Amino acid sequence: MPVIPSGKYQLRSLHEEIDLFDRKLAHLEKHETFATEDARSESIDKMTAKRNLLVRKAQQMIEEGIEFKPSELPRSLRGEETSEAPEAPSTTPVEMAAPEAPSAAPVAMPSPYRGTVLDYAEDLENYRKNKNKRKTA
Repeated sequence: MPVIPSGKYQLRSLHEEIDLFDRKLAHLEKHETFATEDARSESIDKMTAKRNLLVRKAQQMIEEGIEFKPSELPRSLRGEETSEAPEAPSTTPVEMAAPEAPSAAPVAMPSPYRGTVLDYAEDLENYRKNKNKRKTA
């Protein structure tokens, strides 16, 4: 079995796969026809075992501190996660911060080329002054 590298995108993929297994299980239980009831329960048990393995991997990644959005959780795990508070924060501090209102005037950043040959700020100021003089004259 290949090793899944840990990361938020891998966790998202695991959550999607768990959701897929949930849908497959629901289909097996309600719509699929089997020769015997034993065959049905055996098939459901196999599918449940695969799903539980994925759930354990996802829980381990969450416990390691990998970030995720609560909306990305599979529907079957949303009820469980609300009762158990995960130790890792589910959103980044940047997402939790309120968006700042845009300022009226942009703040001028100092040029990294100030005082070098590439500094054009003084030439630009002279051009603007001369242009304004020509307009008024």
